[in-house]
Amino acid sequence: MRRVGLLLLCAVLLAAPGTPAQAGTVLVCAVDSPIASLSREQAEQLYLGRSRELPGGIAVTLVDLPPGPVRDDFYMQLTGKNPAQIRAYWSRMVFTGRALPPREARDVEEALDWLAANPRLIAYLPESAAGPEVRTLLRLP
Repeated sequence: MRRVGLLLLCAVLLAAPGTPAQAGTVLVCAVDSPIASLSREQAEQLYLGRSRELPGGIAVTLVDLPPGPVRDDFYMQLTGKNPAQIRAYWSRMVFTGRALPPREARDVEEALDWLAANPRLIAYLPESAAGPEVRTLLRLP
């Protein structure tokens, strides 16, 4: 009986809405950024190191959040790659000298600080963390 209760509890927790991996993710920049818009394709090209600038020659710097559910969910939604695939992808890109991965912030607060200091920076955040100090460029479901 106890085992059934534990299994039921685990199933409920895994299916619970509102967990970080199920929350929306947004790509953002500073409010005063020259970056006006960002398509899903552009975001994918940037976050896979295939491009370093936007149309019009705007060079951008990217921010990654630390490993965890938000980061895993972001890459899965944007690229369709799971954490192991992303690690392998970036290992190949770095080893071959084709690109370097985005700069990793310690947490959302550090990413927000970096955004405030650099108008050509793009970061992804949980939708709930995107306040009035950032402009949303792209929403991922």
